[in-house]
Amino acid sequence: MTAAKKTGSSTSRRSTTKRPATAKKRTTTKSQASSQTTSTQQNVAEVAYARARQAAETVVDVPVGTALAFADRVNNTVQPYTKRETAERELRKARTQLRRELNKVERRGGTARRKATQQAKRTRTRTERDLKQRRTRVEQQLRRTRTQVRQNRRKLETTVRQNRREAEKQLKKVRTEVEERVSTLV
Repeated sequence: MTAAKKTGSSTSRRSTTKRPATAKKRTTTKSQASSQTTSTQQNVAEVAYARARQAAETVVDVPVGTALAFADRVNNTVQPYTKRETAERELRKARTQLRRELNKVERRGGTARRKATQQAKRTRTRTERDLKQRRTRVEQQLRRTRTQVRQNRRKLETTVRQNRREAEKQLKKVRTEVEERVSTLV
């Protein structure tokens, strides 16, 4: 189409050679503008056509590709079980893999159990140690308090005895003085 445009525009130039110069310029400018508009419209139409075609191809290709991928997966899954030998081999592989996974899980569970047991023992030991230290502190404080109570009781008893003796001495002294005064009066 672009070749036709060129020949058409060259033809219009030849026919304009007979016209005066100002008319020639006007005609050339109009023909160039109309050919640019025509080519732009044709480009837009071609782009729209290409996009529509691409969208239609995508709509068709996606389900076909999905179906083929699914068929490949099914084929790869079923193929090892089509013959007895390959089926037995696959079952042995599956059993071996299952054993490995089971052993791995068992080891992991045993490790977790041992860690939990050790943690529980550590916690118990720490708690027992703290309890023993508290008990020891309380017992020591109790002994100190008992000792202080005994000492205070002894001091009090000693003070009471001393005060009683002192009171008895003073009472004897006062009694003796009173008896002397009474006997002097009598």
